[in-house]
Amino acid sequence: MPAVLAIAAHPDDIEFFMAGAMLQLGRRGWDLHYANLCDGSRGSTTMDQSTCAATRLAEARRAAEVIGATFYDPIFPDMEAAYTPENLRKVAAMVRKAKPTIVLTHSPIDYMEDHEISCRLAVSAAFAHGMPNFQSDPELPVYMDPVTVYHAQTPGHRTPLGQWITPHMYIDESDVIETKVEALACHASQKQWLDESQGMDSYLQAMRDLSLQMGQKSGKFQYAEGWRRREHWGFCGPEDDPLRDALADIIVDTRT
Repeated sequence: MPAVLAIAAHPDDIEFFMAGAMLQLGRRGWDLHYANLCDGSRGSTTMDQSTCAATRLAEARRAAEVIGATFYDPIFPDMEAAYTPENLRKVAAMVRKAKPTIVLTHSPIDYMEDHEISCRLAVSAAFAHGMPNFQSDPELPVYMDPVTVYHAQTPGHRTPLGQWITPHMYIDESDVIETKVEALACHASQKQWLDESQGMDSYLQAMRDLSLQMGQKSGKFQYAEGWRRREHWGFCGPEDDPLRDALADIIVDTRT
């Protein structure tokens, strides 16, 4: 079956911004893969770093099980995301192991560096999926099938300077929203952290509200995720759009 690999920064980012698309692809038989590059170790005001990392790793594993996805371990601590050859080789190994047709990742312009760096690593790893002279870590064989990259919405659907982000497509997640909430609820340690650090009174309701806002913007769905397709150069064919094609019956395409 075709595969989709979601590459995000922190535990709970996939659940907030990407799980709707993953769940809908899973319903259509796609093989799902789930990677957080940061370990979540600094996402607490009450736990020490090692306890926080262990807690959030367990939460992320449970969330991946709810989604039905293969889990990949993180590669660096929170706030230490860096675009280096060493990190790129590790992410390239994830891509070559999953062999995805679709890579889902953050917006290139997001509200924090961990998101942006994770996006850059995901994009470069996808670009290098067929480069035998770029060795992954661990070293794995390349594959030559096309890969198409899609970028999720940001928190609040705006850039850090406040510009509204209009997605290329809205994907209906109304019939999977409760599973998405169940997956996000696995990250129970984040309720206090998000309440204190970002003013989210309820992180589960905050996710629902983001999806409701996208649903309203779609003009068709109650709950939706927004996605933008990266240009094809070096990744896939100019007309390749496998996310749109796979979910054609549950999308609103803003490009048509």
